[in-house]
Amino acid sequence: MSWWVYMIRCADDSLYAGVATDVERRFAEHAGGGPKAAKYLRGRGPLVLVYRCELGDRSAALKEEVRIKRLSKAEKEALVQDVEHRTSNPES
Repeated sequence: MSWWVYMIRCADDSLYAGVATDVERRFAEHAGGGPKAAKYLRGRGPLVLVYRCELGDRSAALKEEVRIKRLSKAEKEALVQDVEHRTSNPES
């Protein structure tokens, strides 16, 4: 089972980082605002999934999450932009 690190952009333009084995399911939980949603994200919608990166195991995913959370806002934005560029330009 692969683990993923993801980032969600909130309506206030803040970025939230998390880990999951199923990013789409976890995003739906956050977007639904139910009891399994992160408290930080409640009331900050609409939410947009802007980044995801597959890692081998839970330990690697958690380490990457911590690394991302320590980045400045500008560094997080650069990470998101780099992924968007690679996604929209697969030949680059």
